[in-house]
Amino acid sequence: MPEPEALGNAPRNEVAAAETPPPSSLFMLAIGVVAVAALYLARDVLLPIVLAVLLSFVLAPFVSLLRRWRLGRAPSVVVAMLVALGVLASLAGIIGLQVAQLASDLPRYEQTIRMKASALRDGVLGRVSGMVKHLGREIDRATDGKPEATSHDSAPAEAEPKPLPVEVHEPEPSPAELARQFIGPIVHPLAMAFITFIVAVFILMQREDLRDRMIRLFGARDLHRTTAAMDDAARRLSRYFLLQLAMNTGFGLWTALGLWLIGLPSPLLWGVVAAVMRFVPYIGSFIAGALPVALAAAVDPGWTMVLLTLGFFLVSEPLMGHVVEPLVYGQSTGLSPFAVVVAAIFWTWLWGPIGLLISTPLTLCLVVLGRHIERLEFLDVIFGDRPALSPAENFYQRILAGDPDEALEQAEVLLKERSLSSYYDEVVVKGLQLASKDAARGVLTESQSERLCTAVRDLVQELSSHPDVDPHPDAAEPSVAGAPIAEKAVPKDPPVEGNAPELAELPEEWRGEAAVLCIAGRGALGEAIASMLAQLLRKRGLGARVVPHEAVSRSNILNLDVSGVAMVCVLYAEIAGSPAHLRYLVRRLRQRLPEAPILVGLWPEGDVILTDKELQSAVGADHLVSSLRDAVAACLKEAREAARSVQQALVEQAAE
Repeated sequence: MPEPEALGNAPRNEVAAAETPPPSSLFMLAIGVVAVAALYLARDVLLPIVLAVLLSFVLAPFVSLLRRWRLGRAPSVVVAMLVALGVLASLAGIIGLQVAQLASDLPRYEQTIRMKASALRDGVLGRVSGMVKHLGREIDRATDGKPEATSHDSAPAEAEPKPLPVEVHEPEPSPAELARQFIGPIVHPLAMAFITFIVAVFILMQREDLRDRMIRLFGARDLHRTTAAMDDAARRLSRYFLLQLAMNTGFGLWTALGLWLIGLPSPLLWGVVAAVMRFVPYIGSFIAGALPVALAAAVDPGWTMVLLTLGFFLVSEPLMGHVVEPLVYGQSTGLSPFAVVVAAIFWTWLWGPIGLLISTPLTLCLVVLGRHIERLEFLDVIFGDRPALSPAENFYQRILAGDPDEALEQAEVLLKERSLSSYYDEVVVKGLQLASKDAARGVLTESQSERLCTAVRDLVQELSSHPDVDPHPDAAEPSVAGAPIAEKAVPKDPPVEGNAPELAELPEEWRGEAAVLCIAGRGALGEAIASMLAQLLRKRGLGARVVPHEAVSRSNILNLDVSGVAMVCVLYAEIAGSPAHLRYLVRRLRQRLPEAPILVGLWPEGDVILTDKELQSAVGADHLVSSLRDAVAACLKEAREAARSVQQALVEQAAE
């Protein structure tokens, strides 16, 4: 074995040192830690404010309705708050009366539970317990090897002296201690409720002023868009909270009616509990159902009421959660299941039971703000249910990771809501643009570019049987939570209408299998775009052939087979600097095919030629496009004009 010194020229695999996080990341982490600490330490101050904000979202539509009825701002807010106080007072009165009625019947319920426990002990459970004890004694005897002791063999134990009883008498509490013991737990919730209502009044009174201040903080550079986003977010949140309140109230009424028909005592109480518990994610439904089932076991000497109550909740809860709510809310409320669980844990840890109760609406507020305010986009990325990457970024990531099957699966999903040409333009071409930018930065190697183009060609081949039609001409409305910033302005352009004329109507040069010559531009990505255009043209009834960029170089263009070519399409995904080579290429093609129209497709994102009209006119092409859809439309237009020329010539010949 050679010594280490002999391997001086051999490459070494060294592990790179871990990079130090940039100061901005550390600063953001520090801000997050400080924010969480502030939320925890200032919960007594922040909790009423948060509750007031949520209450203002619920009451804002009612206040707006009163103002449309020519009622002033202050009277509208006062009336809305009085209505809210009246509803809460009514609920508190119902709960108090129902609880008092249950308390008076507790001795009877206790006797019923004892009878059931005794019956179970004397019945099957008793026999099972006896069998377990007998089996245990048999196991102990087999293990110790001694016969089981009987009561005759045991000697009476000596009587032990009984301990002396000791009684501890506490002094009588003073009136101040009694007041602190009974009034103290009531004062804190009442004070919090009072502060909540006062803050809600000020929020409703100064809603526009507060909105303007938020706009100043988060989007003063684009007042129009930020104002529209804030108004839309407030409207969507109010709608969601009102729908949730209406749905939970309806479920509470349904629960009260069902339990009343079953015969359970205090059905209104359990209806209120069911309505309130539905605000609590996951565990709220179990709590709302467990309490009535336990009461049914205490009320009915038999098991009929227990089974009916249990069956009622087992049917009503899934029906509400999986049928009614999706129909009302839409496909999603805007939160991922992971976000709901994490939010429930986080807000419960911070603010206790009230935090658990408001965790879902509070997190939804943050997600909607993240979808409209760019600085808060990370909230939508972490907690939202929309994909964090755009379809083009998803496509590029899967192709780059060497997983074309996942890219094909994504294509099949997206093609259910858009045409094939729209998918190519919005997803594949934009993904290739991302690859072009990475190649320009030097992070995408030539071999990776080749593998990427091969994967795209394979994907295009897999989609050869898919028609270029719009599966849903009428686009659906967006869901309640709105579109995320990661999917901003993703268009769904309809495909080009109509196909090419029949072959018999076309001139001879348009009837061949290579009527349109698709020339790939410089770089490996141009050939992928050329293959997509050729496929779309074939679906429209036009022959198309793809040639690489080397075939039209100065040394090879004279050897290019141009037989049966009626039109030329030059497709560029990459142009660096001045497009002089493109202008000379078009000139060479003019000399080689003087009668054929020339189309130039440009997709170099951010290149100056896309915005400079003088550079575009200097290219000298008949058509200049930046989408496959426009390229298909231009080719069909040329084919139809050629067909009309043939028909006109025939008409003139017949007239002569």
